[in-house]
Amino acid sequence: MADFDEIYEEEEDEERALEEQLLKYSPDPVVVRGSGHVTVFGLSNKFESEFPSSLTGKVAPEEFKASINRVNSCLKKNLPVNTRRSIEKLLEWENNRLYHKLCLHWRLSKRKCETNNMMEYVILIEFLPKTPIFRPD
Repeated sequence: MADFDEIYEEEEDEERALEEQLLKYSPDPVVVRGSGHVTVFGLSNKFESEFPSSLTGKVAPEEFKASINRVNSCLKKNLPVNTRRSIEKLLEWENNRLYHKLCLHWRLSKRKCETNNMMEYVILIEFLPKTPIFRPD
């Protein structure tokens, strides 16, 4: 009876270990590089809308192309000011609308260019671990 209101930390440790195990087996993220010729502070003026083969079975090519087109139109409208913030907000909206339900997460990331030593912004498509069905929310 003395253990009635005692808090156990074992469950939290088990949950952390399970999350780490799920993250360990998730595939590498998909990188969508810019295809435009003009860059502003490393942010390309257009992203390639070609469907990556690693997303086959995860998301429809039409949805992928529509999302990339929305990012490109955002770039076209806001090129001079606050481009990074507006793209991050757009990607967050896309994640909440569709991609989190498909266990995907889109985000803007800074990476080194393959051709030179400069930094560029790319879209990273990360695979989220699936939550086990036998665990309640």
